[in-house]
Amino acid sequence: MEFLKMQGLGNDFVVVDAYRQELPEDLGSLAQKVCHRQFGIGADGLVLVLPSEKAAVKMRIFNADGSEPEMCGNGIRCLAKYVYESGLCPRTEFTVETLAGVLRPELMLEKGRITGVKVDMGEPRLSPDRIPVLFAGDKVVGQPLEVQGEKYVVTAVSMGNPHCLIFVDDVSQTPVKSLGPLIEVHPLFPAKINVEFVEIVNKKEVKMRVWERGAGETLACGTGACATVVACALNGKTDREITVHLLGGDLILEWAPNNHVFMTGPAEAVFEGRYFI
Repeated sequence: MEFLKMQGLGNDFVVVDAYRQELPEDLGSLAQKVCHRQFGIGADGLVLVLPSEKAAVKMRIFNADGSEPEMCGNGIRCLAKYVYESGLCPRTEFTVETLAGVLRPELMLEKGRITGVKVDMGEPRLSPDRIPVLFAGDKVVGQPLEVQGEKYVVTAVSMGNPHCLIFVDDVSQTPVKSLGPLIEVHPLFPAKINVEFVEIVNKKEVKMRVWERGAGETLACGTGACATVVACALNGKTDREITVHLLGGDLILEWAPNNHVFMTGPAEAVFEGRYFI
């Protein structure tokens, strides 16, 4: 299997062209093998580029544990760069079919070189049944959540995949690796959940760490950053256009007047190779 290893702010992926090569039927097991950092290539996820009947290309992504999430913000930026540079789609703006709907990345070029990718990530889902979360009311904004006897204040947002956001005073001192997995599998989150811990710097900047469903703590999460700008605005913490500082670098987010969330950030190729299935 030929692949390209890519990363977006340290959130890394094995990207595979499924147009031109056949893959095993059990893609979850394949993802577990190739993403293993000792016995495989090593990555947070396996990204497949496939033909689509409703968009220019189709994206499927599998986490390192073999589960298939609806979407991945850093993954779609990597896919967009790959699709353009491999010649699968020669346009700088095109559509991508995902389990979260059809999204539209736009490549930012300077002198023929891709300097970043801006993605229209669509509209946030705020109603509990669409996230899904088992809270009462029409939105989950500043709601209490009890975890092993401790109470937290949470906001829930879906960007095609579910997110639970908690505002903290100092994100560097937050026990992400111990608290994240407890919240991920909390009974109020029937499809499990991604957990973002957010420190407000000012009205235009925040720091964020993330515990990703199926992957653990990662250096960055694109959909988590999208959910962050929405949650910050809903709670009156920031403006609707902010810079999110993640462990792997920065993303620029805008919750636009048309209710769409736009994400801008980098995508880089690391190396290419052949994996023996």
